[in-house]
Amino acid sequence: MTKITKEFSSDADVILHHGKAESFLEGLPENFIRLVISSPPYNLGKDYEEKKPFEEHISDIGKIISSLHPKVIEGGSICWQVGNYVEDGEIFPLDFHYYTIFKALGYKLRNRIVWHFGHGHHAQNRFSGRYETILWFTKGNDYIFNLDPVRVPAKYPGKNHSRGSKKGQLSGNPKGKNPSDIWNIPNVKANHIEKTSHPCQFPVALVERCLLALTNEGDTVFDPFCGVGSTLIAALKHNRIAIGSEKEKQYVEIARDRIDKHLAGELRTRPLNKSVYKPSSGEQVARVPEEWLNGDVDSIYGG
Repeated sequence: MTKITKEFSSDADVILHHGKAESFLEGLPENFIRLVISSPPYNLGKDYEEKKPFEEHISDIGKIISSLHPKVIEGGSICWQVGNYVEDGEIFPLDFHYYTIFKALGYKLRNRIVWHFGHGHHAQNRFSGRYETILWFTKGNDYIFNLDPVRVPAKYPGKNHSRGSKKGQLSGNPKGKNPSDIWNIPNVKANHIEKTSHPCQFPVALVERCLLALTNEGDTVFDPFCGVGSTLIAALKHNRIAIGSEKEKQYVEIARDRIDKHLAGELRTRPLNKSVYKPSSGEQVARVPEEWLNGDVDSIYGG
């Protein structure tokens, strides 16, 4: 029987706390968390955040990071997923700012992962943004990195060594290859099977790759800004202890509903290594519209 609580309990399988991360962190024991994975608010003025001057926003999140630090075990990891803050058409890359905060606390950056996706808002005066980044830090050098659970199919599985003592033998690993630090995982938009009312929901698969590589079964995974619970779902899928805090009640309720559906075997999530869908040339969405072929495209689109 899965034990779900709202406050910290040492024997809980899931802790889903309604409240601010700052206050929740005060009640967590030190040297307790193996992996922190989260996407903090970007200060864009979404319904769930109060827009502040940029430096004040970074400072506030920095205080939460400092509070997280003693809760993470030696050898633990933090995966901090962020995008860009944009003001008056100028981009402020959030990962640059967070790097200095984590580095000052002694964390070591192991990968700067680029999460690429194909859909989003179309920019008018710059190239359209189609990526965010995940900063993977470790607290010390003796950290977990399980490669086999996250290997991807080799591009050339039949390739052989061309010279040396292994000439003629297969050169690849039959389990697959190490994923690069560029991850092509669809973001959660309107037709995604995981979509809820949250405007900035990240996919369960994104969490799964981090979680499988950086933790073992039974380890504790924490998301201080857990939104609708994607981190908790991923943790439960792979037999980890799932802990999250979220200050917006509506998202806590959605997260709890998703957890209940997962436990009942009813929640649909996109598989981690599923290929990105590409429509065939015969499908309607892949055909060039007649208006484009026969009309004045500039007049149609105001060019």
